[in-house]
Amino acid sequence: MLQPSINFSNPDDVCAVLHTATQCLLDFSGRKGCTHHLPSTGQLLVTGDLHDNPFHLAKIVTLASLDIPTNHVVLQELIHSAGDSTAHDLSYRMLVRVASLVASYPSQVHPILANHELSQATGRPITKGGGELVEKFSLGVTQVFGKQTKKVLDALDTFILAMPLAVQTESGLMCLHSLPNELQMEDFDVNILQRELNAKDLRASGGSAYLLVWGRQHSPEQIDELAKQWGVTLFCLGHAWVPSGIDMAFPNVLLINSDHNNGVALPIQLDNIQNAGRTMRAAIQLMSVPLDPSEL
Repeated sequence: MLQPSINFSNPDDVCAVLHTATQCLLDFSGRKGCTHHLPSTGQLLVTGDLHDNPFHLAKIVTLASLDIPTNHVVLQELIHSAGDSTAHDLSYRMLVRVASLVASYPSQVHPILANHELSQATGRPITKGGGELVEKFSLGVTQVFGKQTKKVLDALDTFILAMPLAVQTESGLMCLHSLPNELQMEDFDVNILQRELNAKDLRASGGSAYLLVWGRQHSPEQIDELAKQWGVTLFCLGHAWVPSGIDMAFPNVLLINSDHNNGVALPIQLDNIQNAGRTMRAAIQLMSVPLDPSEL
């Protein structure tokens, strides 16, 4: 599927794509609160953290076969590339690429809110690999757009905050970036997925969206209780480092990475959601997928 060419240095073109995609996310017919609900038919290609890997994104687009209307794809953790900590980060281009995909396939492409995007949109620093990533991202945008920087950053933030927290199917699959830490469940609003996000949800001091995208410590009992409350058979999460690309954290939880050399994409048939062990057998190593230059 050949995507429209994007002029990544033209602020008007970039903002137009971002605003169109923002409206598509908000207008999605299956959106209820901050969740995108999908039917129990067709295929969903689930991916993990991408961290500005355009080559793997291109392969994911090929695998997703979005020209088939019943196919969907979940994307997450798009920004803040690894690399030289002194260099400006130009990963805004990954957000624009995904926005273009959303605009082209508005009912099939589902970028979900992750901790790096949330931190970028709220200006909350993230230090990793010796550099502060939020500042590097903003400096990268400034380097390209100069006096138009605020206009572009505002459009990027608006797109980020329109992303759903979760994608859920009638058949019991739920994709999120992560889940709250077990010890913070008392501060977490389990009804957040049924409503739109507000400013309180985004705060680091007990905000429910913040707790969800940053959580790392979970227990089987906590996971089973959330699954019961939300009607979930299988959770697919990102956020964790998975050297093999995919791992079973619990019988009903899969962890997925898509950014590194062992990164994977996971096709799931939506009419038959199985446990984590069986589902992960279908994972596709992205290094094994030929690169289609037309998708870059």
